Amino acid sequence: MSQDRVYNVLIVGVGGQGIILASDVLGRVAAANGYEVKKNEIHGMAQRGGSVSSHVRFGKRVSSPIIKTGEADVLLSFEQLETLRYFSFLSEKGKVIVNDHKILPPAVFTGKQEYPPDILEKIQERVPDAVIVDGNAVAAKIGNPRVANVIFLGVLSKYLDIPAETYETVLKESIKPKLVDINLKAFHEGRSLAKV
Repeated sequence: MSQDRVYNVLIVGVGGQGIILASDVLGRVAAANGYEVKKNEIHGMAQRGGSVSSHVRFGKRVSSPIIKTGEADVLLSFEQLETLRYFSFLSEKGKVIVNDHKILPPAVFTGKQEYPPDILEKIQERVPDAVIVDGNAVAAKIGNPRVANVIFLGVLSKYLDIPAETYETVLKESIKPKLVDINLKAFHEGRSLAKV
């Protein structure tokens, strides 16, 4: 990673998936590595499972916390449909990391809309090397379904030139002591799933 450029990571999903914690950890990791960091979160109807996005920008100098359309280096998505919703932010050579997981919006429950079919195929048509991980299944296997967000931080970490030890330190500082071990396990599991 060049110290002179700004890196843009857009983290998206729905309320309750741990997007804000993931973006907070990433921001603190980047700051600990000497970068200036700017963040912005859009919560929407977060408490009701609505769309949530967090813009994390870091580099030598960062002027704005908002990632412009077409400028995200990484789109890190915790839910399939949210990936499509934010695709326009992805840069031409951007990386997509997506959770193979569906959370049906309220309009689908009421029958007003249908959940679009073949989302993963659409993602792979646009980004053939997209990293698709069933984060919820991996989290369940580890023993805590709530660590999927940290699994995805682990995947992301393999594409950013910041030492794993920095993430470990920040995770230890950010998480309740009794949950540190399972989150560190989740982080390293995620690193092992990256296609690098």
